[in-house]
Amino acid sequence: MRPRNPSLQRALQLTLLFLLVMTLLGADQDSRFQRLGHRLMCMCSCNQMLLECNHVGCPVSPVMRKELAEYLGRGDSDDLVMQAFVQKYGPTVLLAPPDTGFNRTAWIMPYLALILGIGAVVLIVRSWKNRQLRPSEGSVPPVSGAELDRFREQARKDTEV
Repeated sequence: MRPRNPSLQRALQLTLLFLLVMTLLGADQDSRFQRLGHRLMCMCSCNQMLLECNHVGCPVSPVMRKELAEYLGRGDSDDLVMQAFVQKYGPTVLLAPPDTGFNRTAWIMPYLALILGIGAVVLIVRSWKNRQLRPSEGSVPPVSGAELDRFREQARKDTEV
């Protein structure tokens, strides 16, 4: 079956392609909005993610969401959007600190201290285990034989109820 009007068919194809592209672009913007909104903290002191703020009558969350949508609508990159929020609200707007400089050290040090502590404990226990006990001068000589049996019998008598 041959189309009667090729230009009409071509226009329908282009319209369908345009709608498909716009739908996919909108989905990308929505997913970026969700992803970035979950990396930011609402500054109303509720200590929740921006998109999860359930503070009744929150005056800050709608403003921040609108700013995020405007940044994304302008086509700003994710890093540029995050930097803009940090410049406006300070570094506390980020849910996770950036992975650079001192922040990286602050994340690594507890794990490093734990590993070093476990290593120190292992070394100390090994040194205690491998240490040979030597009798010191004036110490009691080892007891064996009949004398040992006598001490055991005395211990049994002393601990009977």
